[in-house]
Amino acid sequence: MLEAVPNVSEGRDAAAIEEIGHAFASRAMLLDVHADVDHHRSVFTLAADANPLVESLVAGIARALELVDLRLHDGVHPRVGAVDVVPLVPLVSSSMALAEKAALIVAQRVGGELELPVFLYGTVGGGKRPAFFRSGGLAELERRVVAGELRVDAGPSRLDPRSGAILVGARPPLVAYNVVLGADDAGVARAIAASIRESGGGMPGVQAIGLELPGSGRMQVSMNVVDLERAPLHEVVERVRQEATSHGVEVVDGELVGLVPERVLADAAAAGVSIPGVDESRVLERVLGPSAF
Repeated sequence: MLEAVPNVSEGRDAAAIEEIGHAFASRAMLLDVHADVDHHRSVFTLAADANPLVESLVAGIARALELVDLRLHDGVHPRVGAVDVVPLVPLVSSSMALAEKAALIVAQRVGGELELPVFLYGTVGGGKRPAFFRSGGLAELERRVVAGELRVDAGPSRLDPRSGAILVGARPPLVAYNVVLGADDAGVARAIAASIRESGGGMPGVQAIGLELPGSGRMQVSMNVVDLERAPLHEVVERVRQEATSHGVEVVDGELVGLVPERVLADAAAAGVSIPGVDESRVLERVLGPSAF
């Protein structure tokens, strides 16, 4: 069994999100849906054996392409596609090769059957991360393709402004987590993000950006923790708290996107640290049950 976490650039139309989720669940278990109106993005967590998971992903992507028009998108989260990113994730480390094979099949089918430009990332894409493709947005991605700086890995080379491109990859488990700050200056959120992310000399395996949430007026540090061994989530949250304090602001809330591996809560409990927005109901192993592993 594998996990997949497709991210769709629609976070406001409840009916569309429900229809897309129904398509993703055609042959897979739909474990979680996280929709965010400010990010204008929905994250679907799926699990199934490899073959039915591929079928469900193709069906869900096809439905999303019918319902999402990227030209109308105004969310704060970076994106290059109506279906922006589709990672295949092994539930146990020994299944990485299976996840990679499934990712390549999804890429070829989406490129061929749905005629969508596909870029590979993660372990099937030379280690590239989504930010490599998203930098500068869809217009910059198209320029790089036209200039010959990038080549699509499947599907047509022309990027339709309605649907954009899709990033398909295989990767180990990660945790997507957002920290909401009691600040009124987006510069503070960006400064904190810059200080904690690995690329800025911060914590290893942490990707972070600072965002302003138009709906609430709050500031957010949006993170992907891609190496839970070197950067346990509770230590990342504590580091954000420290950085926030140094800027004279407080952490007022935390938000988990999707589910977390059981060890995230176990490590936090052992350290005596609580993680806002994360409890046993958000643990992947509890939702799936032991037979999946």
